[in-house]
Amino acid sequence: APDGSRVTVPLKVGVIGFTTPGIMNWDKRYLEGKLRTEGAVEAATRYIPELRAKGADIVVALQHGGLDAAAYTPTMENPGLHLSKVPGIDALLMGHQHGVFPDRGASPGFKQPGVDNAAGTVNGVPAVMPSSWGKALGVIKLELSWDGKAWAIDKSKTAVEARSTQTGKDDAGKAVYVDADPAIAPLIETQHQAAIDYVKTPIGSTDFRMNTYFADVGDPGAIQIVNQAQADYVKSYIQANLPQYASLPVLSVSAPFKSGYEGGRDYTDVAVGNLAIFNAADLYLYPNTVYAVKVTGAEIKAWLEAAAKRFNKISTTATADQQLISTFPGYNFDMFTTPDVQYEIDVTQEVGSRIRNLTYLGAAIDPAKEFVIATNNYRATSGASFIPALDGRATIYASPDANRDVLIAYVKAKKTITRAANGAARSWRFTKATTAGNVVFTSGQGQLASATAAGLDNVSLLTADDGSGKGRSVYKLDLSK
Repeated sequence: APDGSRVTVPLKVGVIGFTTPGIMNWDKRYLEGKLRTEGAVEAATRYIPELRAKGADIVVALQHGGLDAAAYTPTMENPGLHLSKVPGIDALLMGHQHGVFPDRGASPGFKQPGVDNAAGTVNGVPAVMPSSWGKALGVIKLELSWDGKAWAIDKSKTAVEARSTQTGKDDAGKAVYVDADPAIAPLIETQHQAAIDYVKTPIGSTDFRMNTYFADVGDPGAIQIVNQAQADYVKSYIQANLPQYASLPVLSVSAPFKSGYEGGRDYTDVAVGNLAIFNAADLYLYPNTVYAVKVTGAEIKAWLEAAAKRFNKISTTATADQQLISTFPGYNFDMFTTPDVQYEIDVTQEVGSRIRNLTYLGAAIDPAKEFVIATNNYRATSGASFIPALDGRATIYASPDANRDVLIAYVKAKKTITRAANGAARSWRFTKATTAGNVVFTSGQGQLASATAAGLDNVSLLTADDGSGKGRSVYKLDLSK
């Protein structure tokens, strides 16, 4: 108490959660007609006063979303910036973008107005985003005081931290993490071991190393097998169940889901030899389901133009090093990997004007011709930024089967995966250009042999260690080859 005496006082904590409205598209087959969503700001404005009225002294908001500086809309995936302005939120826990906040490094990941990377606040509200895959623990410490009538937060003593769970690296350079809690680990040991045994289930073998270290510059080694599995699955379903589409060509797109965002080890890397279920999980990271969409040749070109945002515009006259890769996520770099489709990406041009010489079966693609594209539920329903029809309206088949399970079944059927049959079909190449300076990109350290094995003779090592501390090397791309 203020006079120093000891009293027992209840503390009521109100918790409110916000999901992403996109689930109504992503999981439409489960949710349509059963649930509805409204925007995070609208929901917060309605329910936070109710929490306070029911006696909540502190309100913690759990938001499955991150920070987006765009103007607010009720359907946006990352409304944290706007949600933080709703009165009554004392702490905000965020995710979805898989970033780190607060990030007190030299180049913080979140720079929107109202975001304080030093204090860990968003418009004055303590907020945290703890990376991905359990690599950090989000901690918000609130210092409270009791004035005899109510609790108050001493904001001068609030502390926010995305606390790393990594304690160092072993002799091989692999991350070492905090020890398992001895009070918890034994309680789940049976389930833990069962999961390990399951993912070790054999499914086939491969005669080449499948990785995404150089997927950004043309290696289809870990992408083609996914595209083949998706296309085979959709083609079989259409022939059996959708005769109205049986005459349309079936193609497939996929992306390098692991492409170095978290550092030099954040790449798909499947060794030569036996394949198991956990390898399929490396090849297809997300729990998506297979969707088929019907699009035109013109829409395919627009789709690829959007995917080409992966690259910065390259000047042919600049003498300083130029970074090839932009901030556009690797998991959005959709690509074909089939001899049937061929195209160039001209990175010397502006976004939207980069796809050149797009052909199907050796002839310029007909803008009006219809195609079926195998993809995933996320792209088919939330891909309007690629082409407008990827808002769900182009979908002709929303399958119940996960892309990963389709991949597993395909590998089981083939038994042996080979570079020649499943990892060498390049649909796209960079348009040739001569640059005055180096065009550079980063990838895992010591991986040049993977580029060589993929036939990428235009890639060379420039710097063995890029100095980031994240296990990355700097490579040079010669656009003239």
